[in-house]
Amino acid sequence: MYGKVEICGVNTAKLKVLKSEEMTALLRRVKEGDQEARKEMIEGNLRLVLSVIQRFAGRGENMDDLFQVGCIGLVKAVDRFDCDQYEVKFSTYGVPLILGEVRRFLRDSSSVRVSRSTRDLAYKILQAKEAYLKDHQQEPTLEQLAKQLHVKREEVVFALDAISDPVSLYEPVYSDGGDTVCVMDQVKDEKNTDERWLEHLALSEAMQQLTERERHILELRFYQGKTQMEVSAEVGISQAQVSRLEKGALQQIRKSL
Repeated sequence: MYGKVEICGVNTAKLKVLKSEEMTALLRRVKEGDQEARKEMIEGNLRLVLSVIQRFAGRGENMDDLFQVGCIGLVKAVDRFDCDQYEVKFSTYGVPLILGEVRRFLRDSSSVRVSRSTRDLAYKILQAKEAYLKDHQQEPTLEQLAKQLHVKREEVVFALDAISDPVSLYEPVYSDGGDTVCVMDQVKDEKNTDERWLEHLALSEAMQQLTERERHILELRFYQGKTQMEVSAEVGISQAQVSRLEKGALQQIRKSL
């Protein structure tokens, strides 16, 4: 992606870069119906599309297709932006629209099948999200979306999760010129690590140093979840004795570990 100079016949190395004052002037002309200013505004912000689609590099997607789809979002942003209404930079307003178009394209072409009802709800959520962003210049919360669409919060979460893009374990997330770090490298097995294995061995050895009664009390308390009163009734000693034996056993285990 970074080495690709030409996308859809456009030489990205020669793309225009508009200054803030130039964009403001062009946007005011666009609002008045000036088609030449509209064209100039779109061409002057194609680098914005490039910056967005770079997030999807390395997924095996056709970057030419993503660029064209991103341009649709850019055109929508140019047509809808109002300098007098929005007190934000054009890029702040445009990026979510470009990103939304690209994500919709990826969802529609995804091999993961989602039920029609879930997909329809997800699109309604995205439309509501886009409308809220346009009116308030900030993204709505899940609760606000759920209230607006008269659905449960859980349904909003489920619908958005169902249409989210699956990520390959081999997708690169970082590269500094050496070995590339993939998603797989950041997925950690918390159960079968060397540290957990060593801890298990050390705990087993520490348990062997306890008396049979102490081991039995700890098993009842921490493996079966019984109270000290329940343990005292089963073992046949007072609750105070159970408490003393349990405390002594735990102290011995900590010392051994």
